[in-house]
Amino acid sequence: MASDLPRIAVIGTGGTISSLGNSSLDVLDYPDFGQKLTSEGLIERFPETRLVADPLPVTLRQVGSTAIGPADWLDLRALVHRLAKDEPGLAGFVIPHGTATLEETAFFLNLTLAVAQPVVLVGAQRPASALGTDAGMNLVAALRVAGSPQAHGKGVLVVLNDEIHAARDVVKTSTYRLQTFRSFDFGALGQVDGDGPHFYRAPLRAHMPDTPWAGHDLTELPRVDIVYSYAGADGALVEAAVAAGARGIVSAGFAPGMATAAQRDQLERAARSGVVVVQCSRAASGRVAPRRRLRELGFVAGEDLSPQKARILLMLMLTTTADPAAIQAAFQAY
Repeated sequence: MASDLPRIAVIGTGGTISSLGNSSLDVLDYPDFGQKLTSEGLIERFPETRLVADPLPVTLRQVGSTAIGPADWLDLRALVHRLAKDEPGLAGFVIPHGTATLEETAFFLNLTLAVAQPVVLVGAQRPASALGTDAGMNLVAALRVAGSPQAHGKGVLVVLNDEIHAARDVVKTSTYRLQTFRSFDFGALGQVDGDGPHFYRAPLRAHMPDTPWAGHDLTELPRVDIVYSYAGADGALVEAAVAAGARGIVSAGFAPGMATAAQRDQLERAARSGVVVVQCSRAASGRVAPRRRLRELGFVAGEDLSPQKARILLMLMLTTTADPAAIQAAFQAY
């Protein structure tokens, strides 16, 4: 191993990338019946990682990403900050993560981290033990991106399938296919080829470390629920969210951002009671514009954020304000 390889912290959280199934053909049952490697074990399984970086393995979780939520985001954020302080020679961070909630963890970190080094989330669609697994190559690619000078100043990145995506834009689109992560409207930032990472564009929306939350001592996040629209949906789920103590509700409405009449009635009632309502779309791409009707109702237009990412931004905004105008401005900034 060359002494000049970049020192990269590899913070393991679990997920398919770290999973071992019962056989090389087990690509279905491993989440329930397999095991998950530590960060150390994952690096040992793919020793080629040490050809492109000097990894510092740290294990935070060994779980599927369906088990990861806001409390884990806060722990992960605190760990990144602690490592950045205690290991000043770190060139970057790689976070192996399950793909189910990877985009949500990435977006939260994109809005809240206060580190200058590149942060890259990486996952896999096939477990590390599978025939034709993508775990090893994805991990190597993520390490190469995290150690690249080109990765600086672009916010949190997501690397899978030889593509580099912005945390804000990327969504998971397929349950099993390797090309699952896509940035529909704007495309990938770049690619990772045999000769290293190549960037072709950069995100313009504000991101870490230049956000107000980067300097905040976040210890908990307020409850925000997502209510999905479908033909004939009534307002029961909106009522349930309010009764459960939601301070905000994201409406995953029909494109271009409209709930059913029954849902809208309950959303209006919730807004009048002080619950912040963000109107998004269940469509895969496109934005919800701040049109006149939404402004009159006091609803926030979710722009082009997916409902799950709009929830994260709303949670963060609610730590300081419940003013719909201020929250609308944040949706247009981030």
